Amino acid sequence: MEPVLTETAAQTAARDDALPQATPRRASPRLDALIDAIATLKPETPLTGEMVLAHLPHTRRAGSKPFMVEGLSAETGEWEAIAPGAQYGELQAGVQMANRTGALNEIEYSEFVQKVQAIADAVGAMAELPDMLDVVARARELDAFAGENDAQLALTLQARSAALSVGYIQQHAARHGFVAGAVPGRMVLPGAEEGAPPMLVLGYDSQAALADDPNRAAVRNVTLSFDVAQTDPAQQPFNAWQAGAQAPAQAIDASLVDDQGRPLTEAGLASIGTELERLYAALAAHDLAAGSAAARRLFS
Repeated sequence: MEPVLTETAAQTAARDDALPQATPRRASPRLDALIDAIATLKPETPLTGEMVLAHLPHTRRAGSKPFMVEGLSAETGEWEAIAPGAQYGELQAGVQMANRTGALNEIEYSEFVQKVQAIADAVGAMAELPDMLDVVARARELDAFAGENDAQLALTLQARSAALSVGYIQQHAARHGFVAGAVPGRMVLPGAEEGAPPMLVLGYDSQAALADDPNRAAVRNVTLSFDVAQTDPAQQPFNAWQAGAQAPAQAIDASLVDDQGRPLTEAGLASIGTELERLYAALAAHDLAAGSAAARRLFS
């Protein structure tokens, strides 16, 4: 079989083969009715940012789902993250209805309600909560859609003869813009936005990565992957993924194989490209375009 798009719990993404000249800042996450269940809190008088911050829960999650609170700025009339020195005429709290751990369930929804009510009581506001059955039903639908359209592209560079030294892999990857990742045996090509997921992820044996002398530690397999939903297709991640594997394969005398160790052919790559276009279209049709803020939150 040729490699195919497969479901993943990873939070990695693909990158073009050159680093951007500038790195724009990434905006803070915002509540989105498409993926969040949102409650409204209406105080009798405007609230200061300091007061709201003092009464936010220590844990910004309800079960396994992110929990956020925003305020309607009395100055700008826009919803924004709660900040000191500001005043808010209204608050809204939201819990994400699905992510890669699954759909929001009744227990998580109840925890969300408890957190919202505690904030409302503390700041003297009336809370308007969405219906639990409706939220849970929407959460299951969202989770089902996400499960059908969650994918990762991954391939393996397999040494043909001699094993590859970790030092050589690191040096070669660094020349192409990769930097050390957060865990041993992982290098990443940074995304175009500050704080965004990496674009390409290169992985190899973590024990070899911890060797005292990387030039004496060797591995036979190196993987290259990107997280489809986390990556803006405008950055041509599929082309970068292919190029990012083919060039090193030639330089380090390695074969490109799928997760079963079978050779990766041009026909196989073309088939993956066709399926990738279908997936991008499906995400965009649900207002969850790959690389968008909502998609990155849902597929996390």
